[in-house]
This record gives sequence, structure tokens and C-alpha cells, in this order.
Amino acid sequence: MNSSVNRPIMRERFFLALLTLLMLTACQKNAERILITPEDYHSSVDKVTEVMIHDIFSPPVASRIYAYPNIAAYEILAKKNDSYTSLANQLHGLNNIPLAKDTVNINYELAALVAHIDLNKRLIFSEDRIEVFRDSLYSIWESQNKKEFNASKDYGLQVAEHIATWMDKDNYKQTRTMPKFSVNSEDPSRWQPTPPAYMSGIEPHWNKIRPFVIDSASQFKPVPPPPFSMEKESDFYKELREVYDISNEITAKGDTSEEVAIAQFWDCNPYVSVTRGHLMFATKKITPGAHWIGITKIASRKTEASLVQTVHAYTKTSIAIADAFISCWDEKYRSNLIRPETLINEHIDDSWEPVLQTPPFPEYSSGHSVVSGAAAKALTSIFGDNFAFDDDTEVAFGLPVRSFNSFNEAADEAAISRMYGGIHYRAAVEIGIGQGRNLGDFIIKKLQMINEKSSAVN
Repeated sequence: MNSSVNRPIMRERFFLALLTLLMLTACQKNAERILITPEDYHSSVDKVTEVMIHDIFSPPVASRIYAYPNIAAYEILAKKNDSYTSLANQLHGLNNIPLAKDTVNINYELAALVAHIDLNKRLIFSEDRIEVFRDSLYSIWESQNKKEFNASKDYGLQVAEHIATWMDKDNYKQTRTMPKFSVNSEDPSRWQPTPPAYMSGIEPHWNKIRPFVIDSASQFKPVPPPPFSMEKESDFYKELREVYDISNEITAKGDTSEEVAIAQFWDCNPYVSVTRGHLMFATKKITPGAHWIGITKIASRKTEASLVQTVHAYTKTSIAIADAFISCWDEKYRSNLIRPETLINEHIDDSWEPVLQTPPFPEYSSGHSVVSGAAAKALTSIFGDNFAFDDDTEVAFGLPVRSFNSFNEAADEAAISRMYGGIHYRAAVEIGIGQGRNLGDFIIKKLQMINEKSSAVN
């Protein structure tokens, strides 16, 4: 009698216990799902920037390092999100990435970050610095959900390998074995190495790098600079004298000079030589491309962009920056124009020094101007015009925040900063920013990253 009475009660308790176990298991699975946030991605971008500063990559090479990892991450997320379109067959030579084998356990956001980190590691010198960053994250993710982590890691590395194979065909390795730039000392219009380090011209063969979107390195070839002439009535000499006069005017203001502050804010010279007595050393900074990557982070955070929106912004901007460097360097070593410092010291004032240290490559057109024009166009296409922001990118280097009402306003300031710095003539900055904006417009029109039938925020 007692056993028959207790049997329903025992059965009820069993089902209650089973239900509780199932609920706990479900909650546990939800709790253990690995969450990848926009801040995780910002941290990965910041880490490669930090390593690039340490390793001292030139501005063109740095732009390549930013582009490929972002593209890999974007391609993985585009596989999951119908609102975004793959860049396969849009970027020169890029084919569709492989499909994931384990679609049950994969976390596409995690796979995207794994691919980003892996390609970062392949592209820099100090691999151990990326490995420490990677391993600490791997340990955390594996402890949260081993099955999901392994499936996602395997796919991320598979895509990274696919992108790396494509990347290795962009002629970069071939340019490493090409001859150094040969200086023509007999032609007074041609670029000469400048003090204090008198470095050789960097990346003279960068126009041979395969572009991402533009048809060729010369597609946005600017008009030539004013013809070289030291006649005082010539346009060239007037521009040379303008650099000298502006420099003297703004430095006479001392610490109150807004123009000097602008020049220093946009300096972005990854290697500034400092000489003290018999000792020469370098102070390290970010490149101009890295500055605009920092602005991309600022805009993404301000708009509270989702992970896929954040990766989209980094990818589009880094592609524009990379193609801008290819376009600009194509012109630099075509026109091969001498820097203001060389001519001013020789013909006007042998004790004159520019506000900024002259970088080691020809003058025309201005790299900052071309890159800033292209980056501003890319960012405006994503976040809109009249996007006000506070730029704290240079705070880490001891410089105050500067505020802008739009990306184009920031680009204009970046361009004119090179004249204030005494390292560019007016033509280089004014024509350069037009060159960059034309290139940026082309990339915006040609790249289809947002699915027009979706509700994705552009």
C-alpha cells in the first residue's frame, strides 16, 4: 500500500529533478557561450598598433598590416550576417573564403577575432608580443567553452591561411629584394636625404604592390607640381619661400602657436631621430594611417557600433588608407621632388630647421594629405558628414585632445599641418588631399559592403 502511494510521488520528484537538471544545463550553456564584444576587437587593433610602434614600420608597410587582418575578420562576419556583402571578387585577386566545417559549435565572432590576431602575428616582427596577447585570450576562451573555442579557432585559422595565401601574391615579398633608391645628386630638383639621419628613400617600389580596389597605382595620378625653378618670380620659388616665411612666423609665437600645435598633433612620424652629443636614438610614434585607424575606433565607440559594424568600419577605412599609400608613393618616386629643408638651407638660411623632422622620401604629393582625404571619405560614408568627435589619439604621446566637426575637417587640418611643419609645399597638400578624396570616392562607389536589401546601418 505504501509503495503504491509513494510511486506517483517518486515519479513526480524524478521529473522535477530532470526538469531542473535540463534547465540548469541550458543556463550553463548560455552562460558558457563565449561573448566577443567590439572592445575585444579594439584591443586586438590596439595591440598590433603597439607592436608596429615597437618594430618601427614605415607608413606604407603599416597600412598593409592593418588591411589584411581586418579583411579576414570582415569576411568571416559577412558569412554569418546577411546585411553585409563579401569582398570576394571585389578586391583584386580575393576569392571566397572556405565554409566552416563545424557549423553547430562555431562562434563566428570568435573566429573573426582569431583570424585577425593570427594575421597580425604573421605581419609584424615581434611575434612574441602578439603570442602573449593571443595565448592569454585563448586560455580564457577555452575555459569558458572548449568545444566552441576549438571549432571557432580552427575556422578562424583556416580563413587566416586563405587570406595569407592571397596576401602573399601582392608583390610585397618581391619588393624586399629590389634595389634601394638611387639619389641623383646632379639634378637640383631631385630629392636628397635630409638631416639628421640622412636616411635613404623608403619604399621606392611601393607602387608595385597590388592595390585592393583601385585599378592601378597610377589611376589617380595628380597633376605635376609647379616646375622647379629658383627664379624668385617662379611659382615654385614662391611656394618655397612661403614655407620659410610661415615657419618663422608661427615659431615666433612660441608656446601660443596654434599652427605649431597642429603640426605636432599630426606629425605621426614613426621614427624621429634625436641627436644628443655623440648619441643618436629614435623616438617612436604612430603612422598617419594609425592615426586614422584610431579615429575609426573613436567613431565606432561614439556610435556604440556592434561588432560587425565596428569591423566594417575598420575594414573599409584600412582599405582606403592602403590604396591611398600605393597611389601617393607612385607619385612620390615619379616626381622625385626635393624637400623644402634642403633648398632653404642651401639658398635662403643655412641655420633654418623645420618644425617637424623631414621624413625620408620625396616631397610630392603629401602622404598625410592623400591618406587623410581617402580615410575621411571612407569614414564619412559610414558615420555621415558633420560627425563631431574628440580626437584623443595622440594623448599617449603627450599631446592634448583636438576636436573636429567632421572627418573632412580633420583631413583638411592634417593636410595643412605639413606646411606648418615645414616639410611640404602648398601644392603637395592642396593637390594631395584632392588626390586622396578622389580615390576615396572611387572606393566608396566600387566597394559594395552593405546589402542594400537589408536594414544594416551604413
